[in-house]
Amino acid sequence: MNKAELIESIATKANASKSATADLLNATLEVLSEALARGDSVQLIGFGTFSVSERSARTGRNPQTGKEIKIAAKKVARFKAGTALSSAVNEVKPAPAKASRPKPGKNL
Repeated sequence: MNKAELIESIATKANASKSATADLLNATLEVLSEALARGDSVQLIGFGTFSVSERSARTGRNPQTGKEIKIAAKKVARFKAGTALSSAVNEVKPAPAKASRPKPGKNL
């Protein structure tokens, strides 16, 4: 699902216009980005937690030449799924019924 499909889906569920939904989604993403840039974490109970962690500097290897390279330290965004989201993702759903087809090479 891309951003346009997400906006359409939210607008349908909320019975709102696509433009208003797009404005709200863009504002939400902007606030989330600003909070993470400040080093804050954003916790959405049941959904998950967005946070920032630091990756230390390390030595890597160029896969083409095998030469060692230095990789600088940096901050990375992290997401940890909440219990409700994890449960929804791992919920066992019945497999779709398959239409029976003749097996290849079996001419009847």
